[in-house]
Amino acid sequence: MNGTVAQAVQSLLSIDALTISYEQRGHRHSVVHEVSLSITAGQVVALVGESGSGKSTLAQSLIGLLPDNGRIDSGAIRFNGINIAAWNQRRFDTIRGSKISLVPQDPGVSLNPVRTIGAQVGEIFQLHGLRDRHERDERVLDLLARVGVSDPTLRFSQYPHELSGGLKQRVLIAIAIALRPQLLIADEPTTALDVTVQKRILDLIDDLRREYGTAVLLVTHDLGVAADRADRLVILKSGRVQEQGTTADILSNPRSGYTATLLADAPSLATTILHRPAPPTSDAQPAIIVEDLVREYRDGRSAACFRAVDGISFTVPKGTTHALVGESGSGKTTAVRTLVGFLKPTSGRILVDGLDVASLDGESFRQFRRTIQLVYQNPFASLDPRQTIAEILNEPLLNFEPIERRERKRRVRAILDRVGLPTTALERQPRSLSGGQRQRVAIARALIIEPKIVLLDEAVSALDVTVQAQILTLIEDLQRELGLTYVFVSHDLAVVRQIADTVSVLRQGRIIESGPTATVFSHPAQDYTRELLDAVPGPRHPHPLKLARKVPS
Repeated sequence: MNGTVAQAVQSLLSIDALTISYEQRGHRHSVVHEVSLSITAGQVVALVGESGSGKSTLAQSLIGLLPDNGRIDSGAIRFNGINIAAWNQRRFDTIRGSKISLVPQDPGVSLNPVRTIGAQVGEIFQLHGLRDRHERDERVLDLLARVGVSDPTLRFSQYPHELSGGLKQRVLIAIAIALRPQLLIADEPTTALDVTVQKRILDLIDDLRREYGTAVLLVTHDLGVAADRADRLVILKSGRVQEQGTTADILSNPRSGYTATLLADAPSLATTILHRPAPPTSDAQPAIIVEDLVREYRDGRSAACFRAVDGISFTVPKGTTHALVGESGSGKTTAVRTLVGFLKPTSGRILVDGLDVASLDGESFRQFRRTIQLVYQNPFASLDPRQTIAEILNEPLLNFEPIERRERKRRVRAILDRVGLPTTALERQPRSLSGGQRQRVAIARALIIEPKIVLLDEAVSALDVTVQAQILTLIEDLQRELGLTYVFVSHDLAVVRQIADTVSVLRQGRIIESGPTATVFSHPAQDYTRELLDAVPGPRHPHPLKLARKVPS
């Protein structure tokens, strides 16, 4: 028996020269080109690539979930030796859930908002023949407990909006493993989750793989996650395999230039940081002073009070970057929205460039907006889809000062050039730009009125690793050229390690640790900080963030 035949027999899943296309405006466009890979029982294979690389299309084809305009043009998908590439939906129903299952990317849209958790998990048992409701409910409760859902009896009767992102993702995993499938396809299963929640979800998938012998196809753009969890890597770009092999071999000796770029751009795989100057001394002039800041929210019905920010203090010297890190619900975004004046402090004081933010109103507050600007996480949501890029960039100039049309045009073109976008983008709308291009527009809009301080709220968390690296480099270049001060909000400590001079770690509205990034990351004083650092994905030995952070003099 030759090697190829032997591999096909031994493999649970074998994909051979698979080509997939979509029909658009009467023409077919190939998005996956002659892709081949295999997975054996109990193995984790990571399919790694940027948005648009074809990885999700490939994953959908394995379970018969291609969109109506999608088609397998050629090649084979052999599952347990049987070619399923040409199966219709009825035949896929015989293996979907029972033999092959999918954990989708976004738990926020993957669960039915008007059905209880118990009903949605129970449906998989009902579809596969379990008619006894009492037995079905018992199986659901056992399964929810198995995947680590707290208080399964309570969650059984709740709706998706009552659960956190991590709990919703656990529910999707419960549905996916209910019938103990042989192959689990995890399509970006942790993209929207905090780093500690991400680790728990990946640990859960790993535990289930070991217990049931399930093979896992991990679809991800995060090479750090892939390096942490996979036995083998398949690197995909523009629908073509760039290289594949064992994780150790690819990490130590990438043969493709594209793979080498991904490795260089992944913050969690870096063993050095960007060459930032040493943090300034404590007597440097501060751009921001926050003293004992408290922000409370009150429930109008019960008059109960929730303290989202609980007495935090920090100072940001001019021309430096201070990071606020912590999990969802730690108070990061509330602190930033209070800093920029969108929320009023319950108590405490905020000085921005010498101005007491709480005392500003009317015209003084409007002019304050020229000093400080905010860049949001999702550029697609923060840019008006009806406006062209030229209109988006013109708007701040029209709001703040009377400038003649010729000068506005000059400044718009100048800021566009500064953020690395061509002038041809000016007549386009946000939907026609990539995620990275949209974020560059959002940064340009913030900078066009020449602020002194920019707040970046998870501004790179939604971007592919290579685009993320480009935006981080842009942020650093702009700070160096313009003397900007940044407050950088993130749950990604690998990124913070690269970009920030100083850091404050938030938990439940309080700062539990603060100081130079080098000190906090190399010698964390708090168990919670150590937990955040340990959760950052990447090769297990040694962990990149456990290495001493060397700040050039």
